[in-house]
Amino acid sequence: MSLARAAAFMFCDLCGTMLSLKTTEYAECPLCKFKKSAKEVCGKEIRYKVTAEDMRRDLGISHFGGKMEVKDMEINKKCEKCSNTKLKFSTRQMRSADEGQTTFYHCPSCLHTFSEN
Repeated sequence: MSLARAAAFMFCDLCGTMLSLKTTEYAECPLCKFKKSAKEVCGKEIRYKVTAEDMRRDLGISHFGGKMEVKDMEINKKCEKCSNTKLKFSTRQMRSADEGQTTFYHCPSCLHTFSEN
């Protein structure tokens, strides 16, 4: 909480929008036009540290003992090799973001693996 209060000089007192320095005399809120003296804003600095754990938490990635666990899902699809109809699959983005994901299939019966783009 003290970090948030220390950074409050950058934000509008009325609506919380980030202030922009319009002139050398004042900073103004682009939303509600609240003005704050430039002396209150200029020369101040904010520093903070982001850890790997902070990034994992924000991205929703769980981390167990240095190894990330990927769980396969099941699908009713026929194995190319043994004709088993229960395959496990996972997807990954292997190419550029504007192209589809690659789906990897794994047969638990014969251990055959194959992929589809």
